[in-house]
Amino acid sequence: MGREAQLVAWVAGQAFEAKALLEAQELVLRGPALRRRLPLAELQELALQGEALCFCWAQQPWRLELGAAEAAKWLKKIQAGPPSLASKLGISAAQPAAVFGPVEVDAPLAEALLGARTGSLTEATVLLALVLDPQGLEAALALHAQMSCRAVWLVYQKGPLSVFGDGPIRSQLRARGYRDNKSCAVSALLTATRYLKPG
Repeated sequence: MGREAQLVAWVAGQAFEAKALLEAQELVLRGPALRRRLPLAELQELALQGEALCFCWAQQPWRLELGAAEAAKWLKKIQAGPPSLASKLGISAAQPAAVFGPVEVDAPLAEALLGARTGSLTEATVLLALVLDPQGLEAALALHAQMSCRAVWLVYQKGPLSVFGDGPIRSQLRARGYRDNKSCAVSALLTATRYLKPG
């Protein structure tokens, strides 16, 4: 969600100066005397009161003095919830993806592709490829070369235990003239980066 602000947070009537970060799943507060991570799903009684965003969490009243306009934006973002994975990937029935690799092994990815994939390379608006090794990357890029769409989402393992991840993939694609322009988390185990082929 990506909003942040320096503010005064009132917790059960006590004031704390803090930096607030509004992330996809939680509200993070960091200050000299206040350090909390509040899951957005646990915030109750969300409301605007004057210049502040107010809510209850852990059975205590909270008040974040953001200013009226900013408080309204934060409230709207929290109530809207995070975008779906399909939305982050830009895929839908109207904008289907051609698919490469064993995408069914990851439940969130398989769910995002429901009704948003096509077997036709000419109808696809993007290639979504799950690559687990250099051979998979080569095969995905060979398939992408046959397509008219410029974009390819490369989905791969994340974290220190990944065998074939972001560094080697980015290096190989940049050497071929591809440019990355977006990334997103897919699941606890996978992440994705969108690349555009040259041209």
